[in-house]
This record gives sequence, structure tokens and C-alpha cells, in this order.
Amino acid sequence: MIRRRKETGTDRFKTMGNVFDFHTEAAIFKLMSEGHLDGLESPLSIGKEANIFTAWKAGKRIIVKIYRLETCDFNKMFDYIRYDTRYLGLKKRKRTVIFSWCQREFRNLLKAREANVRAPTPLTFKDNLLVMEFIGDNDAAPKLKDQYPKDPKKFYDSLVRYVRNFYKAGLVHGDLSEFNILNYNDEPVLIDFSQASPLRSANSEELLERDIKNINRFFSKIGVKVNEDLKKHITS
Repeated sequence: MIRRRKETGTDRFKTMGNVFDFHTEAAIFKLMSEGHLDGLESPLSIGKEANIFTAWKAGKRIIVKIYRLETCDFNKMFDYIRYDTRYLGLKKRKRTVIFSWCQREFRNLLKAREANVRAPTPLTFKDNLLVMEFIGDNDAAPKLKDQYPKDPKKFYDSLVRYVRNFYKAGLVHGDLSEFNILNYNDEPVLIDFSQASPLRSANSEELLERDIKNINRFFSKIGVKVNEDLKKHITS
């Protein structure tokens, strides 16, 4: 008689972008043993570099972001992080870069929260895993691309304020667009902070200009009279 192997907590997720390699499974169980989460719930999204899962901690839903060790483009990550003055001298080794990338997002989220930028609260990280606050009620808050604000001008003004606050704290997001902004109760919540860089990084001005271009492009498209001199407003 052939006995079917009992399904483990991560077996049912193995098809999600080959995210559950041995190292990642061990890291998940380590975080569980330390009390940071009770277990994964379900996949929420698949990104270019990471998979997002909902999880539980003491009856409360949280988020676990898992950077893929085998299939992510660590060369692209290195091209970003090598300009970051906090990571000067980082060796171009795959896992070293990915683990630093994850740590970098954790640090950037802390800075964002300290600067009064609406962003998920980071809870902990380990290697390629980042645990953070779940944004939403019963369901996850939608991305701006999927749900436009009821009051676009108010939403735009709030977003600009957050970008300015972050800049005053010495950082730029670097990847802002309708794909990386949540619409939660008609207010913006910024996500995906792994690209965020200090102003003293060599590419910070380029990143800020790209953020501004993306923000104004989107809101112009939905009828908002945008600030054409937004860079001056943010940096003044």
C-alpha cells in the first residue's frame, strides 16, 4: 500500500514561484519558534522579486514578504544597493545581496514610520523574510492602480506630503507609482521600500525625479491639477 505523505504547512504553497527552498522553510520555522508568527495563511501576490503571504500572529493577520533566493534578479538588486551609502563595500554575492536587500527594506520602513509616512509597520526580518503589518480590514487594501480615490486631489496632496516627509528624513522612495501605493479608506499607504535610498547616495536625485514623474503622470491622467514644480516643493 502506498502511503500518502502528510502535507506540511508549506507544501501547499510550493507552486507559488518556487519560493519555499530549504533555507526559506528553515527561516519560517525559526520565526515561528521565536513567536513572531503562528503560521502562513495564504498567498496574496507574486512580484518580480518576492512573494507576499498573509500570516497569523496571536489571532491577528500580518504580512510575510519572502524574497526568492533562486529566481530573483540579485544583479538588479546590487545595481541599486551599491549606491546606498549604508551598504558601501557590500560583496556581490547572491545571498549576501538578497539578505541585505531585505534588511534594507526593514530599515527603510522604520525610517518612513518615524517620518510620519503612512507605510506598513515592520515587525521583524530574517535573511530573505520580512514580517510587517497587514494593511486592510477583512481583505487587503487594494493598490491605487486597482481602485482610484474618491477624492483624487486630497489623495494626491497626502501622497506629496508623505514624499516630502520622507525627503526631510533624508530618503527617497525610488519606486513610487500606482503599483506601490495602496488605497486604504481613500488615503495613501506607501509600500515596497526596498529601493529607498539616502539622499547622499549617488543616484538619489534620479530616483526622486522618477518618483515625481510617476506621481504626476498618474494623477494628471485621472484629472488632478498637479504641481508642475513638485521637485522644488518637496526639496524646499
